[in-house]
Amino acid sequence: MNHPNIVTIHEFLHENGTDFIVMEFVAGRTLDLVVARHALRLPDALKYSLQIADALSKAHSAGIVHRDIKPGNIMITDDGAVKILDFGLAKLTAPEHLSSETESTETQAHSVPQTEEGAIVGTVAYMSPEQAEGRRVDARSDIFSFGAVLFEMLTGQRPFQGPSRMATLASIIREEPKHLADLAPSLPADLEKLVARCLRKDPERRTQHMSDVKLALQDLKEESESGQLSSVLRPKRQPSRAPVLWAMAAVLTVSVVAGAVWFNHKPGAALPPVVNLRQLTADEGLTTTPAMSADGKLVLMLQTVGRERTWIFGYIP
Repeated sequence: MNHPNIVTIHEFLHENGTDFIVMEFVAGRTLDLVVARHALRLPDALKYSLQIADALSKAHSAGIVHRDIKPGNIMITDDGAVKILDFGLAKLTAPEHLSSETESTETQAHSVPQTEEGAIVGTVAYMSPEQAEGRRVDARSDIFSFGAVLFEMLTGQRPFQGPSRMATLASIIREEPKHLADLAPSLPADLEKLVARCLRKDPERRTQHMSDVKLALQDLKEESESGQLSSVLRPKRQPSRAPVLWAMAAVLTVSVVAGAVWFNHKPGAALPPVVNLRQLTADEGLTTTPAMSADGKLVLMLQTVGRERTWIFGYIP
């Protein structure tokens, strides 16, 4: 292939029993060193990701699936150009422009060892679910890996990670990544949706063609450069009010219990020497704004779990 964002291979040679490849020299740093666990500026992330998408679109149109897209295989040159490296795990399939019947048949030469279904190849943290399970992969696997790389560029975090290789594989197969809105609230909503579509577990529900990803990124980049993108940015989230709400809930709960005790005793009557406080809730989430019935037997509370808010009743025995 001849593409400005794919490293150029000049020659394959064999010398003194050693096979080797002669390729162009690329001065720069790999993307993992550029990111270094810190989110990139939005213009830089869009510039790099658009070039990556353009290169993968070219490769997929020629029937080549990279199968190892990761920051370590993406070089950023000194002048900000992208070069995709290391096609050592690449798989040759039918080009995208052929019919669907032809696409189902691999066109690999018989002289090239083929990876059997059930073999897991690639870098664990950036594998697609079908790749992690050893199933047959196609260009949509690269789209998932690209989504993982873009996620890391935008947040400085990997979407799937665990304390071990097996835990990371399990995370890729079963768990959903964190919402971009929670990690980077100022990102455009359209960009968040694009990343989410790339990272869908089911290849049939994932973005189907890298050329579509490229067009979406091109639109976002043009809007960013023209200043139109600022109108669709998410407002920054306010600092968490959870500690304050917890404190208010505790004060209100004690006040309600004390009020109920006072209400159920006539003026002048001696109060019980001991007031037994009892925990009423043990659910996940935040429970606030308690209100008690006049007889002190029912309490109404607002429970918040994630983004859902529900009013719940409790009975005080």
